[in-house]
Amino acid sequence: MAPGSTQASMSPTSLSVLALLPKLTDPDPDLRYMSLNDLYSILALSTSNVLVNEYHTSTKTVECLLKALDDKNGEVQNQAIKCLGAITLKLPTDVLPPLVEKLSNLKTTNSVDSSIPSTALRTFIISFPPATSGVPPSKATVDAYSAISKVLIPRLVGYVVIPHGLKNHPDPPVGMLQVDSETGVDSDAIDVLVEMIRCFGSMLQDSEKNALQKAIISIFDSDRTNTVAKKKAVVAISTLATYLPDNLLASLVSNTLEGFRNDALTLEKRKLLITIVGSLARSAPRRLGPHLNTLAPLILGVLSEEEYKEALDDLVEDGAPNPELEEVKEAALVALDGFLSCCSNDMRVFTDNAIAAALRYLVYDPNNATDESDEEMGGTQGDGSDDDETSEFENDEDEDFIEEGALSDDDDTSWKLRRCAAKALCTIISTRSNGDLLENGVLYERIAPVLINRFREREENVRLEILAAVSTLIQKTGEGISPPTTSEDRRGSDFATSHTCVSRKRRRVSSSVGALDLQRNLSISSVGITSPVEALSPTSGPYADLAGLSPTIIREVAKLLKQSSIPSKKAAITVIYKMVVVRHGGLSIHLGKLIEPIINIVKPSSAYTIHGSTSASGGASSIASKLRIEALQLITKICDTHSSTLLASYMEDIIPEVVAAVTDKYYKVSSEAIRVVESIIKVLTPPRSASIEQKHLSHIIELHDVILGRAVANDADLEVRQRAIHALGVLLARTSGSNSPKLIPSAKKITALNVLQDRLKNEITRLSAIQAVEIVCASARDMQDLQPEWVRVVALELGAQLRKADRIVRGASLGALKTLAANSVVLASLDEKTVNDLAYMLLPLVDASDLNLLGMALVIYAKLIPRSPRKVVNEDLNNAICTIVLAPLGGLVMDSLLALIKVIGEQGVGQLLMHGLLKNVGVSGDPAIVGKATGVLLVSGASTVGIGVDDFIIELQTSRDEQRKCLALSILGEAGLRLGASSPLKLQPSIFTTHFNSKSEQVPRAAAIALGRVGAGNIDAYLPVILSTSDAPGSSQYLSLHSIKEILQHAVKAKIDLSPYTRQIWDRLIIASQSEDNKTVGAECIGKLAIIEPKTFLPLLQNYLRDRNPTVRGVVIQALRFTFADSDDSFDEILQPVLISMLTSMLTDSDLDNQRLALGALNSATHNKSDIIFPHLAQLIPLVMKESKINPALIREVQMGPFKHKVDDGLELRKSAYETLYSLMESAYTRVNPTNLFDRVVAGLEDEHEIKVLCNLMLTKLIDLDPDESVRHLDDVAERFRVILAFKPKDNAVKQEVEKANEASKGVLKVTVLLHNAFPAASEPSSNLHGQTWTSYWEWVGKEFKTQLSVMEHEVKNQEV
Repeated sequence: MAPGSTQASMSPTSLSVLALLPKLTDPDPDLRYMSLNDLYSILALSTSNVLVNEYHTSTKTVECLLKALDDKNGEVQNQAIKCLGAITLKLPTDVLPPLVEKLSNLKTTNSVDSSIPSTALRTFIISFPPATSGVPPSKATVDAYSAISKVLIPRLVGYVVIPHGLKNHPDPPVGMLQVDSETGVDSDAIDVLVEMIRCFGSMLQDSEKNALQKAIISIFDSDRTNTVAKKKAVVAISTLATYLPDNLLASLVSNTLEGFRNDALTLEKRKLLITIVGSLARSAPRRLGPHLNTLAPLILGVLSEEEYKEALDDLVEDGAPNPELEEVKEAALVALDGFLSCCSNDMRVFTDNAIAAALRYLVYDPNNATDESDEEMGGTQGDGSDDDETSEFENDEDEDFIEEGALSDDDDTSWKLRRCAAKALCTIISTRSNGDLLENGVLYERIAPVLINRFREREENVRLEILAAVSTLIQKTGEGISPPTTSEDRRGSDFATSHTCVSRKRRRVSSSVGALDLQRNLSISSVGITSPVEALSPTSGPYADLAGLSPTIIREVAKLLKQSSIPSKKAAITVIYKMVVVRHGGLSIHLGKLIEPIINIVKPSSAYTIHGSTSASGGASSIASKLRIEALQLITKICDTHSSTLLASYMEDIIPEVVAAVTDKYYKVSSEAIRVVESIIKVLTPPRSASIEQKHLSHIIELHDVILGRAVANDADLEVRQRAIHALGVLLARTSGSNSPKLIPSAKKITALNVLQDRLKNEITRLSAIQAVEIVCASARDMQDLQPEWVRVVALELGAQLRKADRIVRGASLGALKTLAANSVVLASLDEKTVNDLAYMLLPLVDASDLNLLGMALVIYAKLIPRSPRKVVNEDLNNAICTIVLAPLGGLVMDSLLALIKVIGEQGVGQLLMHGLLKNVGVSGDPAIVGKATGVLLVSGASTVGIGVDDFIIELQTSRDEQRKCLALSILGEAGLRLGASSPLKLQPSIFTTHFNSKSEQVPRAAAIALGRVGAGNIDAYLPVILSTSDAPGSSQYLSLHSIKEILQHAVKAKIDLSPYTRQIWDRLIIASQSEDNKTVGAECIGKLAIIEPKTFLPLLQNYLRDRNPTVRGVVIQALRFTFADSDDSFDEILQPVLISMLTSMLTDSDLDNQRLALGALNSATHNKSDIIFPHLAQLIPLVMKESKINPALIREVQMGPFKHKVDDGLELRKSAYETLYSLMESAYTRVNPTNLFDRVVAGLEDEHEIKVLCNLMLTKLIDLDPDESVRHLDDVAERFRVILAFKPKDNAVKQEVEKANEASKGVLKVTVLLHNAFPAASEPSSNLHGQTWTSYWEWVGKEFKTQLSVMEHEVKNQEV
């Protein structure tokens, strides 16, 4: 053990520190190092006040550390710097200024590393908690800033900026940032400056900011400043810009403008000024935005046509480009990209010039003069024949493809300009597509042709950027476009597993490798029932533009797939994949150009070969495997979106390579190849392929054999076996029916079914086997498809899984049983014993604790009961039904329950159930639910249930119990609805209307609903009575409206003719709805009536929107909203011409409540009438944005005792506006200006609590919807989040306020974690100034909310899993 090491284990006191100091000057460097290491351990373990009261020990320790910084041994120096960081927070306050002064004046004489003093200073600075805007600084931060303000800033600038009350203060020595006439400026001092601004920028006084700004500008202006120092100074000014007040920022911009206008401006100086402006755009985009009117023209001037021609003329004269000039233009393109990405709204006025500049330099290539004509795109969209294109390929094969370096000079740097130009164009595409340049055709008319023609770019880096830009354009074109849906596609949904819910939420697609998983969450079995039909392209718009350019894109991409490098091939495949997805096919006659190169990529031999040389390295192998996977994914998508007739001719080439890939050693390749096999099976088999050629029959057998082999191969990866089992199910399903013996021999089919049965018993492969069995059962068309014994064994095995703990397996098994029971052919194979056993296994699921499983179990029971009614409907099932009717059921589960009860009644086994419902349940449950169940059983069971309608009429008339009356009314209402005109004569309207005047709170409402349901079954007998009752004011009118609502709801659903009564109903509804109590139910009735006769009543609704009475207008707005969810295409035809004008009128209503209702109506229309709404969102969204802003005119003060309280009457309206924006963001994001939307989201984070919660939710969605824009606004979000987290309720705050503050903090922390997980690079300190505020915020949260953040990270992780 080294001497002195025992000191570290002693109690960490000042004496322990003092005992080590003599050893720090020992001649032995090892001893000095170990002593410093022990000192560091003591400081790390000691409390924060260990040296606070030990001034002598502190100063002596500091002196020793300063001496160690000049040690000859580098390890000793490094250890001294670590100790300096550890001791800083433990020193007395009075020691800090002298320490800073000594560090800033430190000159190393024994060390060759001159950066030690600056490193020590930076260590000192970062040791303190950084100052955070909006958060009170800690005492340690204040003490550190005081020392920095008194000592460090004067040392940096060379003079005292703030006297701090000191008189006759000696002038500091020459400033560390001052430029020396011989050596220039110390770049290490600039590092110190950057760190100081980053940590204490929010605490700097304006005079200090001004002094530092002048010092940095002097560095820029000096000719003695080297390139490294200038680059660091750019970082410094960009960091400082985020804290500059408006006047200083304006002076900085003014100084920059003067520099541009200087007649003696050199190329180097011009490049520096451009770099400064570009960095400012990324570090302070919002504040620099207003200055772009003067700055942007200067940058665009560098990239102008005039300067471009001058450069070309100079190139002709000199024979070589000017490297300095190219660096200037590169800086200008980088700055332009920053403007476009960070200040997109402010750059809109310069759109044309920005596009022209980027296109100009995209084709700038001094080594290839022919590129100058690329912008004109001669022949890009030409109608060249296939023969010409074929000969072009043949020539390409004879000649070397233009690869990087083929025609370039080693000194040629023009590729950097082209790459920057491509990035700028990609930024334009990504930021200006949403209802902007994409819609008006600019992106496709001006940008796309040039990008496509540059696919032949010889430099790899440039080519990848170009392909990424085109890929982004295609992706943007597809966002918001629903794939064409044919009748075949709709029929194909029958193949889908009935229990699987496919998400319909649109996701933005990443441009990375993972983008090839786009739209693959659709159940594989639901694709390809019939051959896809290519949709007709519209005559105009982005989709039509893409269709026009598709032949050219395919031709150029095919060349890349043949002869380019692996990265280019991957990018090219991504382009084609996205195009196939967006166009839902679209390759058609051009498919022949792609199949061969794609198949060549799938081949393992060619995948590992790069430019003719084979690489055996693991990295190259991994990259090549990923390329093969993406090629296989592309083949899958092509098979799913193109007709079988078109694909049939290519199967001879595709199938052998895919079969080989299925047995590949790399499991991901094998798994993806099996996906392709599934798609090929659908291509070759009925009903998608009407006739099968003889040559394809052998292919089907071949595919069967290879899949079966992988399904039973124990040495195969689990994912491969699971995928193979699923594919086997698809194959058996597609070869079922009358064609089954012709496609697969019976022996092979029996073997495959036995494999599925065997895999069903294996825990590892069980889930995949369940899904495969379900597909097979769904497709069976006759008794020959499946052996009865196999069906029985499989059914019982599925039933056995219902008792397993794994809920996913239980759900899948139940879904498979539901599919099995729904197919009458398969169900017929079940004998009575199997049916009874299944019923017993299903019984535990007849439980309201899990409604998803309950609904499916009830459906299965309804199918099983007719096979063995007496045994299936036993006491246990009756008791279970009586139990679940006590639960608050609704929707599909309630429908399934009523369907089951109807079957029980029809089979004549409902008497015991009726007894249970009346005796065991009775009034214990909700009368509405129990009444419906009893009423259905009463009608379906008729005389077999032992009770009739007359019995319930007597019960209603004689009972005094309110609950019993409600139950009787509900039963009579349901029975009357189902009996219709055949209802007993005793069931008269008076039976119900007499209870309208009941003193009970529940009975009148139950009577009204029951009267409405009975009336829906017998319109002529009941509706006139109801209408006459509605003429009476008061409660009778309100109750009559509920009766009318029941009739109208049933009329809309059952298409009942109400034409003789509609006008009478309308007149009464308009009058009754003006009462405050009747508004909501009246509006719903008016909406239902408008659905029934839209030609009559929609124009009337439109006229009433101009009524002077705001109540009438409000009722009309609500009524229109009720029409959206339940109406059909015939209603839409009449609604379409008037909807937008009606919504505009509603959104601009003068009444606040009506505006709020109008926003709700727009929200509903967005979900239900998207085809009508989306084309006009540009007209509607500004109205919504307007209502999301705080209106000071709606804020008033009210006196509450001795206190004044502010009331915001516009809060509910703003909340509705944000809810509407959230809805539009999810369903129509591509039509919303992203910058404007983010502005409202960021503003909402400063609003009331309810709106903050909504904005947090919107941010979590925007991470996926628009990651690029989310990154650009991280700084703005960080500033608002910091304020929310820093807010502390007062000590006397009420409980509600404390809970709101805690909830707000928790929500902010959750979004913070999600943003950090999505963009981890943004949270890391780096030279990239964009996101600097977010970086400091993340560091602050990590220190101040460490425990809460850790809990939230764990919670987010669990939710993702």
